[in-house]
Amino acid sequence: MRIGVKGFQGARLTQARAARAMTQTALAKASGISSPSISKWEKGDQMPEFAALEKVAAVLSLPTTWFLTPVPELGNRTFFFRSNASLAAAGRAIAKTRLEWLAEISLCIQEWVGWPEVKIPARLSRKDALTITDAEIENLAMDCRKLWKLGNGPIQHVMNTVEAAGIIITREALGYIKMDGVSSWFDADQRPYMFISADKTSAVRNRFDVAHELAHILMHSELKQEDEELHHNELERQAHLFASAFLLPAESIAHSLSYPTLDTLLTLKQKWKVSIGALIMRAKSLDLIDDAYATRLWKNYSARGWRKGEPLDDILPSETPYLMPMGVKMLLDQGGFSKPILIEKLGLSAADIEQLCSLPEGFLSSEPAKVIPLNSPVFRGTPKSSMLPDSPSKVVPLNQRKSN
Repeated sequence: MRIGVKGFQGARLTQARAARAMTQTALAKASGISSPSISKWEKGDQMPEFAALEKVAAVLSLPTTWFLTPVPELGNRTFFFRSNASLAAAGRAIAKTRLEWLAEISLCIQEWVGWPEVKIPARLSRKDALTITDAEIENLAMDCRKLWKLGNGPIQHVMNTVEAAGIIITREALGYIKMDGVSSWFDADQRPYMFISADKTSAVRNRFDVAHELAHILMHSELKQEDEELHHNELERQAHLFASAFLLPAESIAHSLSYPTLDTLLTLKQKWKVSIGALIMRAKSLDLIDDAYATRLWKNYSARGWRKGEPLDDILPSETPYLMPMGVKMLLDQGGFSKPILIEKLGLSAADIEQLCSLPEGFLSSEPAKVIPLNSPVFRGTPKSSMLPDSPSKVVPLNQRKSN
């Protein structure tokens, strides 16, 4: 009886298929391995032979060693998706898996690099989250600004401001234009994580996405999955309101939004770095315009063709994360790692690490990864870190960046 690759983790294969949006049937067709065999591998009823595992790993663009590493216990908190209701389940599965992989990389990097302490207002209990009022949401947004010393003016870099509070963010394209973002807390390090989609190139849209996911982290992290499913539309509305209040404080923006023209809103967009659509909705939520005036603004908005793309969308620069790329570069520059050894330690392919850590394409893959044979001690239960030459152990502190 052929035993196959000892230590193979079926859950890794399930996870990898989700990340690549592949069914068992599609993977079978692409790899030449039968669908029943793939099913048995995932269930743990059978282990693949190395040649078969190589074929599957190649199709999934992952190292064979990735399938020998157990999936870590990250917790079972609810995931909150900012996405169109018609988004396919595959799109959500990709985003969820990518966020989990981001957390895995982060946990590994935290062995040497100290992320900023999580510094946010107290999270709401499940009861409070289900009963919160709009006025309380406005106050929570202002509490966040006060805690982070942002004042009441425009936030220059929303993404870096949130990262400075200890929230880990990745931004990458998924290929699903209807997906905007997903967030969740992970119990493994008691830290919130965000995935922001780069499929839409509008910088102001991404800024709003970050503020929206921040709302879920602050208000909804104690809710159960059934709460999210039952109250999805209301939770999304609350997150929209928080994002608007966080980016556009009422006391600072109210005067400018009292019956504005579209040209006035365009000027405000340049100053506050939020979309004209968001400004119209903010004016309506603050009762600074009535229904009839809002309708007129939306009709003129459509007449100018702005629903397909607003002015300045191609001019305002997109924000990018800084914590993950800085952590990787610190390990390379100060932690004693070479690029091949770091790729080996993190486990994923160089391309996946580059994307999740917001690194330039080819940053890691410009150097070939070190190939470790399956009979190496690293695959017989020896921790990977012990295989590293002069294994670094010193934690490199990462100072918070002031982003306001």
